[in-house]
Amino acid sequence: MKELRTVIRDLRKDKDLKQKTVATYLGVSQQTYSNYENGHREIPLWVILQLSKYYMVSTDYLLGADTGYLGNTNLNGKYLDDITMHDVVYNIQQLNAKDRHDLLRYIRFLKSGNQE
Repeated sequence: MKELRTVIRDLRKDKDLKQKTVATYLGVSQQTYSNYENGHREIPLWVILQLSKYYMVSTDYLLGADTGYLGNTNLNGKYLDDITMHDVVYNIQQLNAKDRHDLLRYIRFLKSGNQE
């Protein structure tokens, strides 16, 4: 399992972002953010929550409890109208397990030509 500092570094690099950009979003110095990524400073809970929102991933993913993030697969391209695939995946990740199960069952139903 990856350490939190590695996960946030990989996410930042996947998005081709500079440490300064993420630090500015968080309202901390670039040096402070660098210390988070390098393991020289403990990452506060509020930072984890903000990074979850910033990268649109679950806190479970950041903490290593969920490996649902697919990496850099151009999820930001338009999928339908103004919705990106990233938006779709993010919204699915926010569903509880029962609702995700129901959604998958519905997708299978649609793919089968509505002949279930």
